[in-house]
This record gives sequence, C-alpha cells and structure tokens, in this order.
Amino acid sequence: MNRFERPNPPMSVEAEVRYLDGDFRVLRPGSFVRCAVTGEPIPIEELRYWDVDSQEAYCDPQAKLARLGVKVKL
Repeated sequence: MNRFERPNPPMSVEAEVRYLDGDFRVLRPGSFVRCAVTGEPIPIEELRYWDVDSQEAYCDPQAKLARLGVKVKL
C-alpha cells in the first residue's frame, strides 16, 4: 500500500505520533497533531518540526525557539 492508497482519516481525528530522529511513526491514525506551543493543528503531511526528547510537535521553527525560551525578532 502506498501513500495514495491509504484512506484519509477525518480532519477531526488527532493522530498519536512517536517522534524519531529525522522521521516519525504514526501510532494511531489521524489527520493532524497539535503544536505544543500554540495548540494549532498541524496536518500530518505538513509536519516538519518536532523534538524527539520531549515528544512534541511544533508548527514552525519559531514555536520551537519559543519553547526553548529564545526570543527572536523578525
């Protein structure tokens, strides 16, 4: 089964994910995970930023920096 043959779970279902180094494993199917900082949903296909040690997902690099307490001026 390839990526295009998988049934799409409803958008209202949050996935349970195990974050690995450079990859992640979906433990419970769903269409999104939540950003640990902002709480906004991140579609699984757009998930790019996470922390392996704390097992948290982030919507963007600024969210990860905010979690670390780093102030960034844009």
